Order: sequence, then C-alpha cells, then structure tokens
Amino acid sequence: MAAKPSIPKGTRDFSPVEMAKRNYIFNTIRDVYHLYGFQQIETPAMEMLSTLMGKYGEEGDKLLFKIQNSGDYFSGLTDEELLSRNAAKLASKFCEKGLRYDLTVPFARYVVMHRDEITFPFKRYQIQPVWRADRPQKGRYREFYQCDADVVGSDSLLNEVELMQIVDTVFTRFGIRVCIKINNRKILTGIAEIIGEADKIVDITVAIDKLDKIGLDNVNAELKEKGISDEAIAKLQPIILLSGTNEEKLVTLKEVLAGSEVGQKGVEESEFILKTLSVFGLKNELELDLTLARGLNYYTGAIFEVKALDVQIGSITGGGRYDNLTGVFGMAGVSGVGISFGADRIFDVLNQLDLYPKEAVNSTQLLFINFGEKEAAFSLNVLAQVRAEGIRAEIFPDSSKMKKQMGYANAKNIPFVALVGENEMNENKVTLKNMETGEQTLVSAEELIQTLKK
Repeated sequence: MAAKPSIPKGTRDFSPVEMAKRNYIFNTIRDVYHLYGFQQIETPAMEMLSTLMGKYGEEGDKLLFKIQNSGDYFSGLTDEELLSRNAAKLASKFCEKGLRYDLTVPFARYVVMHRDEITFPFKRYQIQPVWRADRPQKGRYREFYQCDADVVGSDSLLNEVELMQIVDTVFTRFGIRVCIKINNRKILTGIAEIIGEADKIVDITVAIDKLDKIGLDNVNAELKEKGISDEAIAKLQPIILLSGTNEEKLVTLKEVLAGSEVGQKGVEESEFILKTLSVFGLKNELELDLTLARGLNYYTGAIFEVKALDVQIGSITGGGRYDNLTGVFGMAGVSGVGISFGADRIFDVLNQLDLYPKEAVNSTQLLFINFGEKEAAFSLNVLAQVRAEGIRAEIFPDSSKMKKQMGYANAKNIPFVALVGENEMNENKVTLKNMETGEQTLVSAEELIQTLKK
C-alpha cells in the first residue's frame, strides 16, 4: 500500500475558498499600495547565500534555508573536513544558494543591480513568499507570504508618515482593530549609551524585543547572560517599562537622553512622525513603545510593528528605516524605509474574527443547470452574455440528475441557479432560482443580468 503523502511541517495547502480569502487580502493591500504610488517588482525565490548571509544577525542566519548544490558536491572536500562533522562549515561548501528569508535584502540587491534603470526615490511593492527554518507553532510558519512596500533614495520622514497611513488604511478596510507601535533604533542606541553599554546595542535590542514573548525576568536573564552588568540592567528597567501618553513618553525621553546626541535625534524623529500623524486622525491606535526593538540588525531609524487588538497573535505587520542596507552591495548613501504585511497572520486574524465580505469568498455567482444538449446550447448563449457583463457564471458540464447539480451549487455556495427547459427556450427566457430563499422567477437575459448586478 502506497504511503500517505504529506507536506513539510510549517507549510500549508490552501483550498479554493481559502485562496479566495487570501486573494482578498493581497488585492486589498495591492490597491492601497497603488493609491500611494508604489510599483510592483518580483525577485527570485533563490538568492546567492552571499547575498543573504550576515544581513539578519546571528539568529537570522541560522534560520536560512540553504539549497544543496547539484552535481558532485563532495568533490573538493577533504576527508578531514567530512569527518569533522562541522555542519555550518560543510553547508558553506555544499550550498551556494538559499531561499529568501525576507523581501527587503533581495530588494536592496535589486536596487544595486538595476540602479541605472531606476528613478529615485523608488517606491516599490512586492507580494511573494519567503522561507524561514523556524520551529513551527501557532501563527508561525516556515513558508509564508510577505507584502512589502519600500521607498529608497529619500531621507524624508514623510515616507514614514505615509507608510503608517498605508497601515491604518489597510487594516481599516479589513475591519481589524490594531495598535500601531513605533520606536526608533537611535533611541535604543541612546539608551545603550546612557546605561554604559553602547557596544552591546545588538544584544540589548534582541533581548528586549522578546519582552512580550518571554517576560521581563527572562529578558533580564538574557541580558545578564550576554555580559551586561547588573547596574546597567537596573538602569534599563524604568526606561523599557515607561508608561503614559506618547507626549509624556517623549518628554521623559528628552530628559533621560539629554546626554546622548544620537538618542536625542531618535526622539526628534519620533516626535515628528507622531505629531504629523495626529493631524490626519488615524482610525487605529498609535503608540510609542520603547520595548519595540525588531531584532534585525539592518534597522537604523524609525521601526514599526502592528498588533491585532481582538486576537492573540504575534506581530501582523512590521518594518522600519534602514540607512545602510545597499552599502553592503557596494552602493553607499542610499537610505530606505519599508513595511511588510504578514499575509498569513492576517489570514488567521480575519478567519477568527469572520471579517471576510461574502463577495470575496463566493466565486461563482450563477450556475446554469444542464438538462441536455439543446438546453445546454441555449444556456451557453445566455452564459456568454452574462459573462460579458462581468458576472461570474458557469454551466454544469454533464446532464446529470438534478439533485447532483443542485448539490454542486450548494457545495460551492453559488447564490443563483438558472434553469432552462422546453418552455424557457420557447419564450427565450430562463428561470432564475435564488438558492437562499428558494424563489423562482422567469426572466429575460437582460433581466437576469440586472438582478445579478444588484
């Protein structure tokens, strides 16, 4: 007996209904990106490992899926290297390529490779899958889609403001209540300076970024493990647990970071973004959150994260400013800022809250019942007229029993069925049945179209 097929952990199949829901998500985000002047690109699923390695920090590098070279990948390896069983070293010999971890690093590579074709500032969006060798758990997958928007070639904080407006617009359209959290890596750098641990900024940000997941005690334990002194950890507590309104937090930060030039710059940037957005009156909460660190090493300025208020799930959108990303590919001085919508988590949130509009998940609007060759020929003519008006319609391909055909309509949640028999053909009309109410009406093709368009 053949073994039952399976798929890798952390990946999923999607049914037609689920794909309709996912396309609703992608189309909503795509429409908002277009409103703000973003253009779409795509990059390969595979990148050279030299492009990916060293861009995500030590933890990120461990989560890269590496692709084994084709051919005799043992050639060129010594027996000593093979017997060493050093997985990382052997992987570097076996693998030249990897699956992309996110869309931002491939985008930076794209900008450098296509710099002569690009008009700056370049506003691009990208909706593609990414892969991470993470431990699968609720809301965390090994294969998932990101929906990124980035602006490169501009230092203006108006880009940050617009990206937050995009986030607010998208989640308002979805009907999801969210809290948009912002912080600034310059503030975090300033804090590290003030507590006397400037060289440990990466360790500090990686640890406090886990505050929501592992709690304060475990964060402090991790900081201590990284060699940060008890005195510095004590100084850090009131800062990362700072409360009050955004304005009150800014006032406190100005005082606390008075001795740090970079810290003050971060406060100024955050103040500009918050004040500018307050004028527009966002529909969702906006919070300055000092525990937000976003562990990726390439962020240098404003950072963002979005949490759903009515569902327990991780971040559903994130992003930030990265001044130096293209520099590693030989193109210095290009600043960028971007956001990424986590489509798979948004999918789960919309499912839990049952927020999908009916028209987004119901594909076929009208099914023609097939009573035989003559009836099908007549139906095909009307079907062509209906489709020409943009109405999604189909005909059952076989003249099967009525019960089977109606069962097909019910299984696909098709709201209307068209019945064509001898009488209908003689009158050049069809009988339209509303599957929800059971009501039947004899209508012309024009009346049929008008009814369905309503």
